[in-house]
Amino acid sequence: MDTEKRFELIRGIGEECITDEELRNLIETKTHPIAYDGFEPSGIAHLPVGIYRPLLIKDLIKAGVHFKLWVADWFAWMNNKMDGDLEKIQTFGEYFIETWKAAGVNMNKVEVLWSKEAMSDEQYWKRTVTIARHSTLKRILRCTQIMGRHETDNLSASMIFYPCMQCSDIFHLEADIAQLGMDQRKVNMLAREVAPKLGLKKPIALHHHMLLGLAEQRHADQKLSKIDMSIEKKMSKSKPETSIFIHDSEKDIKRKINKAFCPPKTVQDNPLMDYAKEIMFRANPIFKIERPDKFGGDIEFESYAQLEKAYTNGDLHPVDLKQGISDGLNTLIKPLREHFEKNNKAKELYEFVKSQQITR
Repeated sequence: MDTEKRFELIRGIGEECITDEELRNLIETKTHPIAYDGFEPSGIAHLPVGIYRPLLIKDLIKAGVHFKLWVADWFAWMNNKMDGDLEKIQTFGEYFIETWKAAGVNMNKVEVLWSKEAMSDEQYWKRTVTIARHSTLKRILRCTQIMGRHETDNLSASMIFYPCMQCSDIFHLEADIAQLGMDQRKVNMLAREVAPKLGLKKPIALHHHMLLGLAEQRHADQKLSKIDMSIEKKMSKSKPETSIFIHDSEKDIKRKINKAFCPPKTVQDNPLMDYAKEIMFRANPIFKIERPDKFGGDIEFESYAQLEKAYTNGDLHPVDLKQGISDGLNTLIKPLREHFEKNNKAKELYEFVKSQQITR
């Protein structure tokens, strides 16, 4: 694969890249650049984690990226997930790894690492403290957004360590690309700020899109920045009726999609157009919508631009869009759902996850 194609694949997964020039130079000079993403193991896998993220990772692998998956068990512990039960958190980590296997990610080409493995590394802690020394408390508090918290929340002391440690992770993993969601942007920018002070190379920050929740976003604070607004609107596991999960039945998916906010001729803040763009056209080159003959019969779209034009012109009705998205998501979710029903190890992990009381 030539350099330009690799650049297009890697850049194509990001809503934002800081910077394009640095990314292009990296690809031209390094055959297998390192990218990483980390996640707190908690909750049941939903659309962003179980379907969308694997699609992005497959493109990164295709482009020759060495991808490191950072299972942030200690971070979930610090963030009081599972009431601070580290052993339970680690079982959730195994469940999420199983999810990506079921989604078709070639885990032989993904390096899975656990944050617990870094905790005995003196250099890790030295770097973490150095980052803290070069950062103001106000700057660190702004980064608590990465935990799904606000700086005005009643934060525990452990949550102050969290951003400094996540920043340190990037350098510990020798990541050329910090490839996380837009909600992790603030700590990636912190890493770029402190890198020269540590005598280290700035990581490229490549942030992927945050999928919208299914409900209309009526209460978003208009004073928020565009980025913060997108975080407020994202699909959240804590709101199950506005989220799609990998264990949802075909009936559940259809019910949720049929109730979803989907204004006619409108793309902005329309979650179904969002899923079409970010999921349907990533998973397949053609997006097919089945319709009765009396409404024009089946229709196929070869690009998101083509779909958007048809929808905004009123040539595609919201009911038909909902049908297409519902069918498309079920096709993608079905193999995962069946894997956790039929594979003994996966079934055992899911039964454990279901049995636990989820804490924020």
